[in-house]
Amino acid sequence: MGILDKHKVIETNATLLLVLSFLVVTIGGLVQIVPLFYLENTIEEVDGMRPYTPLELAGRDVYLREGCYVCHSQMIRPMRDEVERYGHYSLAAESMYDHPFQWGSKRTGPDLARVGGRYSDDWHVDHLRDPQSVVPESVMPKYGFLEATLLEGEHIGDVMATNAFVGVPYTSEMIEAARADFRAQADPDSDFDGLLERYGESVNVRNFDGQPGVSEADALIAYLQVLGTMVDFSTFTPDASR
Repeated sequence: MGILDKHKVIETNATLLLVLSFLVVTIGGLVQIVPLFYLENTIEEVDGMRPYTPLELAGRDVYLREGCYVCHSQMIRPMRDEVERYGHYSLAAESMYDHPFQWGSKRTGPDLARVGGRYSDDWHVDHLRDPQSVVPESVMPKYGFLEATLLEGEHIGDVMATNAFVGVPYTSEMIEAARADFRAQADPDSDFDGLLERYGESVNVRNFDGQPGVSEADALIAYLQVLGTMVDFSTFTPDASR
């Protein structure tokens, strides 16, 4: 019986085709799944990664609510044109505390994986108020209302506790101090020593939108300004054994 005859037997016998298809899918699935049971961690640990501060986490929620991920990805592929434009390719560890992650594939606007520190807070304020004033060709809508929407942070501890439930390493101390840390990060005149002790000396502490109170703009800009800044790529060396 030739190859064509064998194919004909399989293709004309629905039951046999179903059984063989199931076996192929099962073998492929086992090859991908079984090794995961023998690996302690599938994500390479990288120095510098930390959970988001309460204010950054609130800003991320604003980012999700406004659908920013629809037009902006947060995933730099290891390709020359992307690395030259956006910076070092994205590491899995950089998304380890994101639930859900914001990788995306749509780029109506630029990728934001390395946007932190690239522009000033004033630039971000102007960009949110009137995107076309700083990027004339932009099709982004105006988000000036974020400055007028104040946040009290009364539920941020609950949000952090929920994230802790799915594996983000927020401690009980972080959750208890959540509201105080939330307000302290947007007020450079506050006592923010505790915030820095809990999240690190590199945390941005300032009035991000330049207005009184803690606004949604403060939170969103705090989140944007930390994206891609936790890992020091000048000293980062990939683990070749993984």
